[in-house]
Amino acid sequence: MQKTTLIVLFNLKAGVSVSEYEIFARDRDVPTVSALKSVDSFTVYRSSGLLGSDQKPPFDYVEMIVVNHLEGLFAELQSEIMTEIAGIFQSYADQPIFMLTDKFAG
Repeated sequence: MQKTTLIVLFNLKAGVSVSEYEIFARDRDVPTVSALKSVDSFTVYRSSGLLGSDQKPPFDYVEMIVVNHLEGLFAELQSEIMTEIAGIFQSYADQPIFMLTDKFAG
């Protein structure tokens, strides 16, 4: 079965503390999601700029979740702990975009 990478693009909601979100991501979100059987790896990136431009990046954060079994992920997302983690994430993230991707080169 081919792996899928879930890419999540988002900004924080107005009034959300960057440090509060980043503590949640580092201490709760990444360890919990990384422990799922359907997930091979989970990394959160903070946008630092646009190459060759002084403009602000369109998204503050990018998450990359390498999924080894998509149906398994959907099942695991129904657990009590993942429902809690997803709810907290949704309280921080302003209209996150969840893109499913398939590697085709490299």
